[in-house]
Amino acid sequence: MELGVNGLNAKATLGPAETVRLARLAEELGYRSWWAGEHVVLPSPRTPDAPMEPTDPILDPLVHLAYVAAVTERLELGTGIVILPQRNPLVLAKQAASLDVLSGGRLLLGVAAGYLEPEMTAVGVPYAERGRRTDEYIDAMRALWNEPAPSYQGRYVSFAHVDAHPRPVGPGGPRIVVGGHSPAAFRRAVARGHGWLGNGAGPADLAAHLDGLRKAAAEVERPGWLGPLEISFMQMSPVDADSARRYADLGTDRLIVYPLPLEDPAAVAAHLEQHAALPH
Repeated sequence: MELGVNGLNAKATLGPAETVRLARLAEELGYRSWWAGEHVVLPSPRTPDAPMEPTDPILDPLVHLAYVAAVTERLELGTGIVILPQRNPLVLAKQAASLDVLSGGRLLLGVAAGYLEPEMTAVGVPYAERGRRTDEYIDAMRALWNEPAPSYQGRYVSFAHVDAHPRPVGPGGPRIVVGGHSPAAFRRAVARGHGWLGNGAGPADLAAHLDGLRKAAAEVERPGWLGPLEISFMQMSPVDADSARRYADLGTDRLIVYPLPLEDPAAVAAHLEQHAALPH
């Protein structure tokens, strides 16, 4: 089980000096992946389902990860997650390929359908269409990355007689990790993702999500070229050794820690040092 860290493109840890110091510290401590979340806008005033205050700063994940790529050598760079239906899939495919090339193939493209209706409405995407758009956009990006003569015809995106280079480093493009806890998200992960990304309070939450993934695997076909579904899970609180062992026993491929409080870079550094010693 590998260790990763998420959340450090927000609040007091997003500055250039803090990013360099913390990213290099994570790499030195043996963390394998560094993840960055996304919110383009947030409801103001804050709504109960919003994860942050509207005045809390958060950097664009791809811009942030490009900066992290330049100051590290080994960390995998994950979007955790990009709200895919809010993005133009061809533009995102170009951005992802660019970051993948500049980082030497270290990108993990985490995507999800999103859940904040005010954010999606502000960006101009019908909330009810977010799932169907997410599925199409994944397929369209893969067509642009991989086909000798890229084309795609869907309800929400169509193109032909165009091409885009450079292509991503690895065959098939960046590994796509699908986030979310709904039955639709589980089916999307099984059918279209190299991996699944979830979060919760502890191993019991992961066990329940794994049941959902097993049910999805009985409902949709998984292409063989995707390989086994990788399980990445983020605990939204400090992790103790017993919990880490339980995560490993559940088959977790990546245990992602979320350092708190993000308002204090020194506390984040201490969190990283403490959790680097977890059994994994």
